[in-house]
Amino acid sequence: MFNYLCLVLLLNLLKHSVTSPTLKVGIKGGDVTLPCHYDGSEIPDIHLISRSENIPVCQTEECSCRVCKKGACDVVIKDLSFSDAGKYILRVYHHNDQTELEPHIRTYQLCVDDEVSVKIGEELKLDVLLSNADEVQYQSRRSTGWKEIWRRTDGVQRERITIRDRNLIINEFTLRDAGSYRVLDPDGEILITVKVRGERNSVLIHLHC
Repeated sequence: MFNYLCLVLLLNLLKHSVTSPTLKVGIKGGDVTLPCHYDGSEIPDIHLISRSENIPVCQTEECSCRVCKKGACDVVIKDLSFSDAGKYILRVYHHNDQTELEPHIRTYQLCVDDEVSVKIGEELKLDVLLSNADEVQYQSRRSTGWKEIWRRTDGVQRERITIRDRNLIINEFTLRDAGSYRVLDPDGEILITVKVRGERNSVLIHLHC
């Protein structure tokens, strides 16, 4: 009897366990598609949730809304911005054999890419919306490890870096600041990775996941 109860508990835990989100990468100003991977034909409703908020989804691609349905139940997010980065839950409601509504659930981690440049000695503003982040890490060009340079609970941990208007500011940018920067959410998932390459007249910065 004890073994049977343990088996039931284990099955319930597996049934309700949360799977890792699927990583989706989009370019700032571009579009990204969150596929539903559902083959059913009758889909009466779809819900998209991010940061515990329902996101309205237009039912046709021709509408002017930034978020719309594509095909049977895929969701397209248009004109991406850094604020779009994060976790998404897509619930697709369909009829089962008893004509009852059942949810088909998919989770995603959206990372938004961008590319900017800055001259040596100027201020670099990383518009990464730290209100949604928990940590920023740095990796030099010659290192394989990551160093924490900002954490929500501890603040800034590196000279010439300040926080202003929820953004990370690097004052008087130098070639020594070249390397990689990545922004993590409270679950340790990557929101943005910033690769910095030094050039004679400017520094080219690639934001990617």
